[in-house]
Amino acid sequence: MTVQENPMQLWTAVDDYVAARLIGEDEVLDAAVEAADRAGLPQIAVAANQGKLLNLLARMQGARRILEIGTLAGYSAIWLARALPADGTLTTLELDPAHAEVAVANLERAGLGDRVEVRIGAARDTLRQLTEEGVEPYDLVFVDADKANIPHYVEASLALTRPGSVFVVDNVVRDGELADEQSTDAAVRGVQQLHELIAGDKRLDATTVQTVGSRGYDGFTLIRVEG
Repeated sequence: MTVQENPMQLWTAVDDYVAARLIGEDEVLDAAVEAADRAGLPQIAVAANQGKLLNLLARMQGARRILEIGTLAGYSAIWLARALPADGTLTTLELDPAHAEVAVANLERAGLGDRVEVRIGAARDTLRQLTEEGVEPYDLVFVDADKANIPHYVEASLALTRPGSVFVVDNVVRDGELADEQSTDAAVRGVQQLHELIAGDKRLDATTVQTVGSRGYDGFTLIRVEG
């Protein structure tokens, strides 16, 4: 099989190969996916190898406090929470109460309910509330929510981080449309504005990596807060 013949089938086969050898079977994660499907949630959670990447990044970062923007069914939250030390916490923000209900059940089933707080509401409002509460800075921020608001989420989250904190922003390449400066698509404009924000902020050092796999052609932005 070649990429030209069926790129998605080949990319998915590679993801499956990696997952089988480097991740293995996981009944908790499988149950989370099944619960999301039963509830009719969109199938847009990270793939298993991407979840493992988040877990590794959190552990490499030594993250004790993690913020996630965009919970969905809690699949990525499980990966992130598993990386936390015994006294670590994850705060995850979800707009849709129905999604949050599925996520809470999945996190409880995973034995992680005691270290994960699911906050329901518009993320821009919740981020403002967290800032007003004066919460302790987060070590890692994973942003996987509506792309039109991505620059706002990152900018607001900066007040909740410290020098050395890391952001992972998912789904920023948009099938290559990131480079289309004439695009009028709100999601594309959002990720373009994110890059403009980063380029204009001397506190931030970042790169964007293109990816292919079972979730198609996309990519993520990795940001380090320098000061």
